Amino acid sequence: MKLTLPAKVAAIALWASGAAFAQQTFPIYSGTIPNSKPSKVEETSVTLDNGGVRISNVVQPNLTAFLPAAGTANGTAVVICPGGGYARLSIDSEGYDVAKRLNEMGVTAFVLKYRLPNDQSQPDKSIAPLLDAQQALRLVRQQAAKYNLKPERIGLMGFSAGGHLAATAGTHFARPVGPNPGPESVRPAFLVLMYPVISFSDSLKHGGSRDNLLGKQPTADQVRLYSNELQVTAQTPPTFLVHAQDDKTVPVNNSIVFYQACLRHGVPTEMHLYSKGGHGFGLNNKTTQDQWADRLRNWLDANGWLTK
Repeated sequence: MKLTLPAKVAAIALWASGAAFAQQTFPIYSGTIPNSKPSKVEETSVTLDNGGVRISNVVQPNLTAFLPAAGTANGTAVVICPGGGYARLSIDSEGYDVAKRLNEMGVTAFVLKYRLPNDQSQPDKSIAPLLDAQQALRLVRQQAAKYNLKPERIGLMGFSAGGHLAATAGTHFARPVGPNPGPESVRPAFLVLMYPVISFSDSLKHGGSRDNLLGKQPTADQVRLYSNELQVTAQTPPTFLVHAQDDKTVPVNNSIVFYQACLRHGVPTEMHLYSKGGHGFGLNNKTTQDQWADRLRNWLDANGWLTK
């Protein structure tokens, strides 16, 4: 079928508006950002030789929405927290790429560019990432109607230190940090934790993540508070865990102790452990033909989160 020139223009405009709507970036706060102070800190973005993008010194946290193809959305959403040791964000391989894969499942995805702990720009750097994760959950719930989402089906996903952030949000929701505007819950409907930092104990910690969030001399109370295996309760959301046994950066026992804590408290939990894969493999563990995203799809489906 041939299009006349006006029709072509209209089609291009429609495609452009659809593309713009399929990927939108917006700030998570309106007005003053809580727990922030004037500084000379400026966001930086570095593109690696392999094309990977690393963002650091985040001052203006935001969400980038990735929407499923028209007619495929099922009302479930996931806020994604990329990893990077609380020093940077691997925003492509642990953010945008994963969001597109979730879209294929009919899940709406929001990649969170959260603030990284910084004494220069934050009065209390230990709560800055959690503030942003909780605000992201509030905001997505506030905008549920806009994106045709079910507010009770909004989950949180995190990789590595982003997994620590997601696990913190999933175990600290009863006492939100900072101001708490509006009635929206900050409890995720479910957690997806990818090779997560869970514990800040001396035997399990990822040193960089703990040092960046709490400083080099944290108190025993701080270490306990942010060791999320110690914060699990019966109200902790259902959780999906993935880790590799040969992870030399974040010991696999981080996932195992969280699984065990969920088991003790009756929290529905599924864990997939690979013998190899190392750390930071993102969507593709090259040591196996198995795709964890397929296992995640099965888990989401079994729990009714893929049902329209």
